[in-house]
Amino acid sequence: MSADTEQRKKWKIQTGNTIRVWQKIKEGEKTRLQAFEGLVIAHKHGYEPGGTFTVRKISEGIGVERIFPIFSPNIDKVDLVRKSKARRSKLYYVREKAAKEIKRKMKYIRVEQKKPAVPASSADETPHKE
Repeated sequence: MSADTEQRKKWKIQTGNTIRVWQKIKEGEKTRLQAFEGLVIAHKHGYEPGGTFTVRKISEGIGVERIFPIFSPNIDKVDLVRKSKARRSKLYYVREKAAKEIKRKMKYIRVEQKKPAVPASSADETPHKE
């Protein structure tokens, strides 16, 4: 476990980077790997035993955030997808920014209402059931 701890201390998890976290998931007796790819919006407590990082992604129009402990045995590996520079240590403002963009897009969606195409003369001649 000590080699794994030293290896994880070398990870360059920084806010603003897009990373792919490979997590071990146990199904019955088998384990499989599942990826969670998103933007790192927070990195807390450095590389202490209680250190965590928060990853946010948009899945089908809904924001999903996961908090991963750095030294969790369920994390297999972390891949760096895209590196970017952030001028803040916590990017919590991204939550509101994404919500504003969604509201802006919804504002411009135009919904056309269908009106019944019944002429006035045919409305008077409708047969009545007896």
